[in-house]
Amino acid sequence: MIDLLQNLVVGTLILIGAFFALAASIGLLRLPDLYTRMHAASKAGTLGSGVMLIALAVYAQDHAIVTRALAAVAFLLLTAPISAHLLAKAAYAAGYRLWADSIHDDMNVTKISEGST
Repeated sequence: MIDLLQNLVVGTLILIGAFFALAASIGLLRLPDLYTRMHAASKAGTLGSGVMLIALAVYAQDHAIVTRALAAVAFLLLTAPISAHLLAKAAYAAGYRLWADSIHDDMNVTKISEGST
């Protein structure tokens, strides 16, 4: 009975992770510019991979595998969004343009001095 419940939980987690990985890959193909593609890859891809690693941790019987899977989730959550942010910032500094229909550019904000009107 426990094995059946464990298999159902693992199968559900793998399907959820696969859904987010599919959403990330569709985002890479369909989104219009580098920045939105990078957002899809870093957010949905990280979540999909993390959920699949948690499924591995639930399924594994060995404590070493569980520890490695949970450590991989922690490192993935710490490194993937930060690296995507730094890559996007470097791409912006290198001159990659936003999508033509973008409404607001948060990086191109001119600072108003205190004494000017």
